Amino acid sequence: MTQISLPFDWPGQGTDDDYLVSEANRIAVRHLEGWRDWPLAVSVLGGPPRSGRSLLGRRFAGLSGGTVIEDAQGQDERLLFNAWNDAQTSRRPLLLIGCDPPAQWQVALPDLRSRLAAAPFVFIAEPDEALARALIERAFVRMGTPYAVDLPDWLLRRIERSYAAIAGVTRILNEAALSSGRKISVAMAKEALQGSGFLPIVADDPQ
Repeated sequence: MTQISLPFDWPGQGTDDDYLVSEANRIAVRHLEGWRDWPLAVSVLGGPPRSGRSLLGRRFAGLSGGTVIEDAQGQDERLLFNAWNDAQTSRRPLLLIGCDPPAQWQVALPDLRSRLAAAPFVFIAEPDEALARALIERAFVRMGTPYAVDLPDWLLRRIERSYAAIAGVTRILNEAALSSGRKISVAMAKEALQGSGFLPIVADDPQ
């Protein structure tokens, strides 16, 4: 589990917005790195909410000088069709960002549907264990929230393995820490998350 490390000047590298890379997103990151080798001047990036799609899109645009269209599956089909043709003519890369694979998009325009079917598609998966732990720890560091050393592993065994769940849990625990003025212990986390309805804890949980 490492921060992104690329052989070129990736915009924003070294800032607090460094994008954490694991097996969950490595293929997508490497594909955007290799934009010069795309078979077409267009690719599609998908992934769940809060997975960093927009951040990767901004960094890709800064790196390649290309165009990024977010929420592409909800955009006007003629706009996407024209953007696709412009990318092929100018060879200026186009990245379309959505949640789902293009095959699941509701596309009425036949020419656009066939173009989307031909486009490379890469997907950011929900975080694996290494990435989830790193995201939990980084969230607390960014919020300035002191926490017990055993807290990340305790959370990993109990919360849904998703970007949205990690964001929600760390926000709740940060608010609990601010209101109490104390470091987040496992006991505090259990109380705060049960009180918010976020965590179903098994009855025989010794902690």
